[in-house]
Amino acid sequence: MHDLNVMAVDLKTKKLRVLHEMAPQWVVSQINCSADGKFVYFGTWVDHSEKFEVDLLRGYVGFAQTWEAMPLSQIIRVPTGDGASEVVFEENYWIGHTNTSPTMPELLTYCHEGPWDKVDNRIWGLDASTGKTWKIRETAGKETTGHEYWFADGLRVGYHGKDAGGRPMLGYCNHDNSGRVEASFSGLTGHIFSFDDSLIVGDGGGVIRLWKPGEGGYRPPRVLCGHGSGCMIQQTHPHPRIAPDGKTIFFSSDRTGYGNVYSIGIADFESLPPAP
Repeated sequence: MHDLNVMAVDLKTKKLRVLHEMAPQWVVSQINCSADGKFVYFGTWVDHSEKFEVDLLRGYVGFAQTWEAMPLSQIIRVPTGDGASEVVFEENYWIGHTNTSPTMPELLTYCHEGPWDKVDNRIWGLDASTGKTWKIRETAGKETTGHEYWFADGLRVGYHGKDAGGRPMLGYCNHDNSGRVEASFSGLTGHIFSFDDSLIVGDGGGVIRLWKPGEGGYRPPRVLCGHGSGCMIQQTHPHPRIAPDGKTIFFSSDRTGYGNVYSIGIADFESLPPAP
């Protein structure tokens, strides 16, 4: 995305072309490509910054107010080749985090953005071929979920949040809500990521921590390293990621005063200290 244009770049020729042009009254969230490479999807909502101050990248200024405004939001599908863009879903609720399944071209998740304890339901599924939507990991009472992501199989969705008792938890379920696995424990999860349920990484509490499965859920987390990020802007939230070979973790940090990307090898889980 550049300004209000969705752009494509040919990595061989370095030539740019415009795939889609946005009108100025819209705000765009992250872009994802479908599993077959034929489309890119993104969420967008009507800009309300003329009504109240908004700076979502720095301290979530206007976050609650944007949710309360219930802006018209859309999920747009843009062909990577020939063809016209189209709106595959829209509603008057703030939509964010449009994520495509890495294996199923028609499947996406999106979220109802806003305070996790106030939104009607955080995680939603969308079949772009039919327009059908459904709640994923429906919450009730004190339960919250968020920072959802697809497992590498493109069928399961991971997330973290709080359980019915208000305790931190992490878990996953199939995109159709079956097969739920969750575990609660003391401590912080932060943003989490994994390829499956064998190793999960998170960035809560100023450290990069790891989880492995255990009886009835997950074992208590271990600390791999400190990340030292002040998390003052979205770009320096660590958001750790595991390399495809499973040997390295990458994360962002402003520990030196500048935003940089760091890597660290994954040590043996048993050799690491317990997370606080």
